[in-house]
Amino acid sequence: MYVGRFVVVSPEVGAYRVSSRSFPNRQAVKRDGTVTVEPTPDAPETDNPYISYNGVRVTEHGAVVGNGSHVDPIAEKLELGYPARDAIAEPLLSLDFEKDDYDTPRVAGVVGVDAADPTTNADGPGAVIGTVRRDALLVEEVTEPTLVATYEENSPTAFDLGATDASEVAREVYDHEYEHAVCSAGVAGSAGEFDVAVYNGE
Repeated sequence: MYVGRFVVVSPEVGAYRVSSRSFPNRQAVKRDGTVTVEPTPDAPETDNPYISYNGVRVTEHGAVVGNGSHVDPIAEKLELGYPARDAIAEPLLSLDFEKDDYDTPRVAGVVGVDAADPTTNADGPGAVIGTVRRDALLVEEVTEPTLVATYEENSPTAFDLGATDASEVAREVYDHEYEHAVCSAGVAGSAGEFDVAVYNGE
């Protein structure tokens, strides 16, 4: 099944995978707590605004994963002290779904949310996942691994994730049976202490 780009989050582990039929020549590049999705050196030129973006941003209050330019404002709101739920909801609502031929939803999650965040009811780290589609804005606190994708699985749903460290998470979601994997990123930890890894199918 082809579900497009997707995120998976749980309280201490998160992942983002690029799956693409139209633009497969991309890679995930890790730089100082940020993972950027960008064209490979041999990729054909394109003016598509949805090809390059930060897919992971680590902050002191949680790690953000997502499929587009909304990742940066979510991270900025977390850094300003917004509750994780609001930090996700406001940028998703503001930017809305992608204005492409498919009205592609935006998906995002925050991992390792501090227990002091009023968003979570947990004693330890928490997680929040969200999506904005043409017909809905959904933002939920989650306590078990949960997936939301741009197509087919476009509402938060339980996901069987066995990996617990960043590099294993990146590899596990890349190798998942969903079709057309391009690259992936994993993040593990809690507020202030995150590991980040990428996998490009080598």
